[in-house]
Amino acid sequence: MTAGFLLIVIAALLLFGPNKLPELGRAVGRTFREFKDATRDIVDDQPEVKKAEAPVASTPSPEKTDHRRLPE
Repeated sequence: MTAGFLLIVIAALLLFGPNKLPELGRAVGRTFREFKDATRDIVDDQPEVKKAEAPVASTPSPEKTDHRRLPE
């Protein structure tokens, strides 16, 4: 694992240069932080359903059902 990480660091240095790496690191950090905040907001927006407050299945009352049929 250490050899792979070292290879990635050397490739990044060759591609971007030592002056550009801190800026890229900050950009990646901001991106991860925004993604984490967005996923946390999505999870927090979902309503929690408690066992005691489980939704009751509603059945149509017999008075409201329509027994008409289409002509055959």
